[in-house]
Amino acid sequence: MNPESPVTPPAATHARRLRLVTLAFPPAGLWLLWRGPATRGRKLLGTLGIGLFTLVYTAAILFLLYRFTGLRFEMQGSPIPKPTWQVTDYERLEKARAAMGAVPAAKSPTAAPKATTPPYWTDFRGPRRDGTYTEQPINLDWVKSPPKLLWKQPVGGGYASFVIANGLAFTIEQRREQEAVTAYEIETGREVWIHSYPARFHEPLGGEGPRATPTWHDGRLYSLGGTGSFRCFEAATGKLHWQHDLLKENNCANLMFALSASPLIVDDKVIVIAGDPQGTAGRMLIAYDKVSGALVWKTQEDKAAYVSPVLVTLAGERQLLIHTSRHLLGVSPTDGKTLWRFPWSVEYDNTIAQPIITGTNRLVLSGGYGTGAVGLELGRTDKGLAPKELWRNKFLKNKFTSSVLHDRHLYGLDEDILVCLDATTGERKWKDGRYGYGQVLLTGGHLVILCGDGDLALVKATPEQHTELARVPAIKGKTWNHPALSGGKLFVRNAIEMACFDLR
Repeated sequence: MNPESPVTPPAATHARRLRLVTLAFPPAGLWLLWRGPATRGRKLLGTLGIGLFTLVYTAAILFLLYRFTGLRFEMQGSPIPKPTWQVTDYERLEKARAAMGAVPAAKSPTAAPKATTPPYWTDFRGPRRDGTYTEQPINLDWVKSPPKLLWKQPVGGGYASFVIANGLAFTIEQRREQEAVTAYEIETGREVWIHSYPARFHEPLGGEGPRATPTWHDGRLYSLGGTGSFRCFEAATGKLHWQHDLLKENNCANLMFALSASPLIVDDKVIVIAGDPQGTAGRMLIAYDKVSGALVWKTQEDKAAYVSPVLVTLAGERQLLIHTSRHLLGVSPTDGKTLWRFPWSVEYDNTIAQPIITGTNRLVLSGGYGTGAVGLELGRTDKGLAPKELWRNKFLKNKFTSSVLHDRHLYGLDEDILVCLDATTGERKWKDGRYGYGQVLLTGGHLVILCGDGDLALVKATPEQHTELARVPAIKGKTWNHPALSGGKLFVRNAIEMACFDLR
């Protein structure tokens, strides 16, 4: 050997190997570091360096998976996003639809199926917007006879639910860069008609797609997209009657999580909520003629919430309940005049849960993000109607869901745990069972819960104790959409797939 030729010391060789191994796979580099000859101090310092590099390494891997695979990160209600490979790209959904042998989507309106039952579930959360189904008895023995799957197939993105009438199930979806109002045959899931237009709402916490459930009334379908496109169709064929750009026409900005309130039919009007008013001309509560689409009145300068309007009679007064970001309002359906207001706000302006009517002059409000619930009584004074607070607690924190009322008791999700409250006093009877950020429907003294992961659960609606009778898989993926029940058939969907189950 030439005595002048360089010789690499063993420590230098080990250091070079350590760097290469750490670049390729940091945990292996950490193992090699602690197996090496370095002092304890250098090993601790090296561990800190490898730890910091691991953060960069992990971020790079996740970025590559996000960029070149279907990896996505969903906010499912908790502070930490969850990874998922579920996607809403409609081109892939069409391929999956063909692979499972589903009926191809209709390219143009086709004949609607013959109606077999009178229209029933034509509104968001049912005919009274209260999440209660009373049309006919359903099968409640899911252990011996679980819900029978009639059909299942992919669907576009968004959080809208279904309304059902005359043999068709209607919803609104995100299909790539277009919003699509769609009608499906309830017996087969066949797409009967589709009306698409360029529009796309997306935000990183909730994801993409329209939020508001369409409304069916007297042969017409009223839909509201995430960016404010309000349209009226002939429900049987999808023919467009008229349309409005709510944000532009009413000087409103969109809400952070998109317009979400379902249109409401009141007498000869359709009531819609437009968003966050801007300037002196901005108004957020709008009434149009339900047939012609002509403006009837517009009112309210407050920023809207994510709650759908509801028509009620409280303290003998027929009125609209309207949530703004800071108040609950009682509003005249005739001219939009404010009858009374009650301060009510949820952190980040996320008022989402529907008000629950608990008596002839009583109601309950609930909100997530640490807000809780409050019981109100509406009475008459010399100055008109005025709300009185009866009780308040943090036992019921509806986040992305709304509660239901049965025999003077409220049943709803406190964040993701089911709870029963005495509607009169606010006393908690029990709290048990985790259902994710799902949705609750009441029928036959039982709760049908569409869980946050897409499962279906059946629970007794009784204040004595929590009794879950069954839980079955339904659809896959994050599920915040409300279920719909009509003619004994249960319709469920999320941003990935939809299904129909026979509960007769």
